[in-house]
Amino acid sequence: MPDQAILTEDLTRCFGDFVAVDHLNFTIEVGEIVGYLGPNGCGKTTTIRMLLGLLKPSQGKATVLGFDSFLQSEMVRERTGYMSQKFALYDDLTVWENLVFYGGVYGIRDKVSVEETLGRVGLSEHKRILAGTLPVGWRQRLALGIALVHHPRLLFLDEPTSGVDPSARRFFWDLIYDLAAEGVTVFVTTHYLDEAEYCGRVGMMRDGRLLAMDTPAALKRQVIPGDVWEAQAEPLQTALGICAHCPDILRVGLSGDHFRMVTTRGLKEKELRRAMKKSNLTVNHLERGEPTLEDVFLSLARS
Repeated sequence: MPDQAILTEDLTRCFGDFVAVDHLNFTIEVGEIVGYLGPNGCGKTTTIRMLLGLLKPSQGKATVLGFDSFLQSEMVRERTGYMSQKFALYDDLTVWENLVFYGGVYGIRDKVSVEETLGRVGLSEHKRILAGTLPVGWRQRLALGIALVHHPRLLFLDEPTSGVDPSARRFFWDLIYDLAAEGVTVFVTTHYLDEAEYCGRVGMMRDGRLLAMDTPAALKRQVIPGDVWEAQAEPLQTALGICAHCPDILRVGLSGDHFRMVTTRGLKEKELRRAMKKSNLTVNHLERGEPTLEDVFLSLARS
């Protein structure tokens, strides 16, 4: 097996005059968990479809597990699993029958493998239930099982935890970690920025372009232009407006009952308090905050 699970070179896809994916260049090593972030419509799903050979690029090329995504797409799909946003389940078949059917598509006839997959996604006790009667979280477990039933070496997960509760999201990520420990490469798209913290590396997309790809820690260190602060001040809306025009405050935004600011690096707390009080604001609380990937994305989006 090659060291690189995915390699793209100027990968581009246009739909008419609309550039959905714009000259992507990145490498993903075997065994990595890579998060692919960005708002809906930014090109995440289009990227996956090109990597799987389901969609022909307008320009550029990609290699997946050592095979050309477009000239050797059958070889790619035999070795990869894909859980799409619009996964297709047969609602009038049971959980077990769905897995047996999709396993057969990949040549899996061994019922022991199907049982193991059921156990892995936590559906052993639900295998006789019709897929159409499953709640959303269990349907997504079944879709994940279908993507895993043939033991792929690379797993594409497109918004796998969309619409599920926090405990279900935790289950998915625990399983992703287990798979990566076994050498499976995981390429996962999400718009939950907090989930991306679980990834070894994160790529951030906007308007079809890859803005950055690195570890969460490196992105926070390299991209955020200053220090992060959490503040409560009255009146709140007035404080937001005033802080937005302070020369040492690079960005300010509402976050629940308080607001977050990014200031010039090295600004002292007493200096920040002085500037806010000078503008007739009552500062109830002010402390340094922890940088987040949301701060990273907002910084990248404005650059």
